[in-house]
Amino acid sequence: MQKVSIDSVGVVYFLGIGGIGMSALARYFHLKGKTVLGYDRTPTALTTELEMEGIPIHFDDNVLEIPQLIRLTPKEDVLVVYTPAIPANSNELKWFTDNGFSLKKRSEVLGAITQHTTTIAVAGTHGKTTTSTLIAHILTHSGIGCNAFLGGISSNYSTNLLLDDTSNIVVVEADEFDRSFLTLHPSRSVITSMDADHLDIYGSEEYVRTGFNLFAQRIREGGILFCKQGLPLDREPLKTLCRVMTYTINDSADFRARDISVENGYYFFTFQSPDQKIENLCLGMPGRHNVENAVVACAVALEMGVKPEQLSRALASFKGVKRRFETHVHNEKTVYIDDYAHHPEELKACIQSVKELFPGKIVTGVFQPHLFTRTRDFADSFARSLDLLDEIILLPIYAARELPIAVIDSQMLLNKILNPHKKLVEKSELLSEVKKRRPEVLITLGAGDIDTLTEPLKKTLE
Repeated sequence: MQKVSIDSVGVVYFLGIGGIGMSALARYFHLKGKTVLGYDRTPTALTTELEMEGIPIHFDDNVLEIPQLIRLTPKEDVLVVYTPAIPANSNELKWFTDNGFSLKKRSEVLGAITQHTTTIAVAGTHGKTTTSTLIAHILTHSGIGCNAFLGGISSNYSTNLLLDDTSNIVVVEADEFDRSFLTLHPSRSVITSMDADHLDIYGSEEYVRTGFNLFAQRIREGGILFCKQGLPLDREPLKTLCRVMTYTINDSADFRARDISVENGYYFFTFQSPDQKIENLCLGMPGRHNVENAVVACAVALEMGVKPEQLSRALASFKGVKRRFETHVHNEKTVYIDDYAHHPEELKACIQSVKELFPGKIVTGVFQPHLFTRTRDFADSFARSLDLLDEIILLPIYAARELPIAVIDSQMLLNKILNPHKKLVEKSELLSEVKKRRPEVLITLGAGDIDTLTEPLKKTLE
């Protein structure tokens, strides 16, 4: 396999271009003047956007579909980027491998792009997308500027990629899946959470923690690691490498939120650091868990040179991230919120925040489990989180990259839920089910294709 410099290549081909991280890289190379092409399994709203931006995409895993341009271009001028979600038996992946092209994982390319930058890397089994997007927004809004590769679509900028040729700062979401975050060498690191997840990759919670500790040690000498208070971080290897600062919303951490209050759906709080206090900050998106994300985003931004008054304005103007506690309907009769939550802790945080915002209202949750392995590994925890809802509607498991596992299905999960107000329905039946119920507060939850029902649900409820 030939070694290819990402700066010298003229053509970049993406296997799995429709993924949120892959699409950000595709946009990056496209805006840098490279010829970008790609394949994905199915069309989505995101692939449609990429096509409208001028990136050709096909949806058949067939070597005959690989554009002729690839075959006519010298191999040293072609970079093939693939996601670990592409199966090993992919026809196109095999063709590129057999024909000696340079293939790089998405994480390797991101690592190469950021190797000579001031990189702020945000890792965590949950919270990383909102936190990284908020940091990027504060830096951009304040005029300091940054480049950002985000794991979600920013509602402020309607994209998952921010480019600023005047800035050497790069904000990245550091993904733990497939240990991808170990390709980065950040100057500033954030770890929001270290809960067990991706056990199909890591095997055990112990190895998940090992992965995060290895990520912590990837920080450049003299850097700063911002870590949520109470995480099982091994500090010994970090003593001579970097400063470790803690954050939380309700403890004696280095950075914390005080005087948290909710007014008209907005959260107000006081930011407290070791050397300053900033009062009456307003977070432009709901959720107590997002206040905690905001605390560390504020800490990072202030350390990067943002002034308190700039911080206050940026925080209030933040519109959030698509599918992260995103409100679609809010009128006298009903409220509809969509959220990407697909881990028990994320479900718990989201549901508790909704109940805090709408006390006394009946909260109906629709959950689409994501992956057979994750459902198997965390079934009991999922059930306890879903029990917090007043009414529960389960959809079948979204398989994504997996094949079915015997006896692991949504009926198994439904049986573990203690709340008697529960029901399993097919995705095709959901609209009629919701129309029949007319819920006071509805939440859709999951990382699969449940978002394809967002607009139909919105119309049904309005």
